[in-house]
Amino acid sequence: MTRSLIAAVALAVALPVTSFAESITIETARGAAEVSVAPEKLVVLDLAAVDTLEALGVDVDGLPAPVYLDYLEDVAADAKAVGSLFEPDFEALAVMAPDLIIAGGRSSRQFDPLTKVAPTVDMTIWGADLVGQAKARTTAYGAVFDKVDEAAALNAALDAKLATLAAAIEGKGNGLIVLTNGGKVSAYGADSRFGWLHEATGLPEAHDAITAETHGEAVSFEFLADVNPDWMLVVDRGAAIGQAGEAAAATLDNPLVAGTKAGQSGQIIYLNSGPLYIAGGGMQSMMGTVDELLAAFGG
Repeated sequence: MTRSLIAAVALAVALPVTSFAESITIETARGAAEVSVAPEKLVVLDLAAVDTLEALGVDVDGLPAPVYLDYLEDVAADAKAVGSLFEPDFEALAVMAPDLIIAGGRSSRQFDPLTKVAPTVDMTIWGADLVGQAKARTTAYGAVFDKVDEAAALNAALDAKLATLAAAIEGKGNGLIVLTNGGKVSAYGADSRFGWLHEATGLPEAHDAITAETHGEAVSFEFLADVNPDWMLVVDRGAAIGQAGEAAAATLDNPLVAGTKAGQSGQIIYLNSGPLYIAGGGMQSMMGTVDELLAAFGG
């Protein structure tokens, strides 16, 4: 018996330890957090995170539905629906028993309940230096999912595109970011959710006193005429969420907008709104928007 026990102990010592996963510390929207490396079962409740993880080649097991974005439909087809962007399906999550939940943005309000289901990190991207935050999230995902080189390449690609765009924009006037929602119009400044379109590109603000509201500052067509921007960057919320209603081009089709310098010069840019509005801060989303602006500014 003694020899058998000694042999068993020796075998146990010799075998690799698999019960404790390696963990690392990453930066999140709520500060530093410790997570297991290469979690096997992953749920992601933020589409900006899904966007970046898909670009890195990371498999996702659970997602909110709908995903709204065509380029994420393949990811959604291979994953289980676990609620919406705002309301996770806690019963489905409990059954799935994920190793890691990534929350963020619209799902961040559910952070505390989610931590009772599985280890959860809040990877919200919001506020100042959105590009810097997006790159930091990409770096963190690279460390967690053994995609360090891929993450570095994505960050470098975004930096290169932004440098090219800044050179194309320089000296070509100012701009105003406008969001339409049905027949309503809001304006966004450099410190807003879309502010990186000024901050990271060097595009001067046509009006620098717009309040930093989540849903922008409601404005009139007269306001647009008074500001008279050289360029107008337009986000169509209805189109972004697949909502029927008046399109942005129809909303802005009036003499006041047409009389602005942007209107007169054909410099009203109708951006692909889904990626920008739904997955803001995702690497594919941001690079797609940069490409649109490069085409418009002649980069």
